[in-house]
Amino acid sequence: MAATLGLVLDCAGPDRLAEFWSAAIGYTTLGGAGSYVLLVDEAGQQPRLLLQRVAEAKSGKNRMHFDIETPTVDEEVARLEGLGAQRLEPEAIEEHDNRWVVMTDPEGNEFCVCNAGQGGG
Repeated sequence: MAATLGLVLDCAGPDRLAEFWSAAIGYTTLGGAGSYVLLVDEAGQQPRLLLQRVAEAKSGKNRMHFDIETPTVDEEVARLEGLGAQRLEPEAIEEHDNRWVVMTDPEGNEFCVCNAGQGGG
């Protein structure tokens, strides 16, 4: 069997972040146990996302982050702001035919909303 990719995000409140991330990326909250909440893509096409409660607070910039790819960056940013995300910079960044907005989830974990070279707003 080939290896698969699973993602783990350390956080203070996995239940709260499960609400945000499941709505943000269309995942289903499979359930929680102790310090963990598991989110899955029901189609089984995307990696699982495990939210793990940790005692230490986030410090500094994430070394790895999620990209939410969409041809409609501005609309997706507005939707995510409605879910509790915040922009880190007021303007989108444009480089090498890509456009993206750097944001944070409700606990301050960075992620980007980008067009991945697809054009659009």
